[in-house]
Amino acid sequence: MAHEDKGTALVTGASSGIGAIYAHRLARQGFNLILVARNRDRLKALASRLADETGRTVETLSADLGKKDDLAKVEKVLKEDQSITMLVNNAGFGGTAPLLASDVDKMQEMIELNVTALTRLTYAAVPGFVARGGGTIINIASIVAIAPEVLNGVYGGSKAFVLAFSQSLKHELADKNIRVQVVLPGATATEFWGIAGTPVEHLPGEIVMSAENMVDASLAGLAEGEFATIPALEDVGLLAAYEQARQALMPNLSRSVPAARYKIA
Repeated sequence: MAHEDKGTALVTGASSGIGAIYAHRLARQGFNLILVARNRDRLKALASRLADETGRTVETLSADLGKKDDLAKVEKVLKEDQSITMLVNNAGFGGTAPLLASDVDKMQEMIELNVTALTRLTYAAVPGFVARGGGTIINIASIVAIAPEVLNGVYGGSKAFVLAFSQSLKHELADKNIRVQVVLPGATATEFWGIAGTPVEHLPGEIVMSAENMVDASLAGLAEGEFATIPALEDVGLLAAYEQARQALMPNLSRSVPAARYKIA
């Protein structure tokens, strides 16, 4: 299959679910791939299937991004491989239990993966993108970034970080030819739910999107130049209004005196 060469996309959490579908779609679009996940066997099987189907070069890197040494291996690749033009920060895990039913050590692991690893990989990739004149970062957040009441609060907080970090990246890199997209999926039919503590079968069918549809919508949003993509959101005016309200607040947030409404002399 002949393609224009789009460089290499590095995809984390690539052995199953959303990450594996991103890998498939990006290979078909003409990207070579570096697939990162813990499960070496699943990675290898996926890589050989994708290489056969698409004719692209597909490398694998078995790494647990919650472990410092493994994370450093991936950072090294992002810093040194000059063919990389896209980073898809998809690896992460969630929780559905409230604080009183959650283990704080597990919550810290969630922060290490959803926040620390994503941050370090982005920091590893961006200087090279800037030096080479462009690149794309896709950060997979979640609707809980703007609705943290829905699931576990640390999960919501970790995804709110991803959204805020992406907003800042978009602002910082605006003149560097670097595309930043943050994706906020709702409930998606993957292994995520079983691992998080509520199997997907327990959710109402009308809120659960297939992972294929979720990724295809997100890539359509990327092609249209969207910054924040919410695959399920029909009325994009709601998101625009949310952003306008945020922008209207911004000049009013920091003053030398408390607001008069607090009646502080």
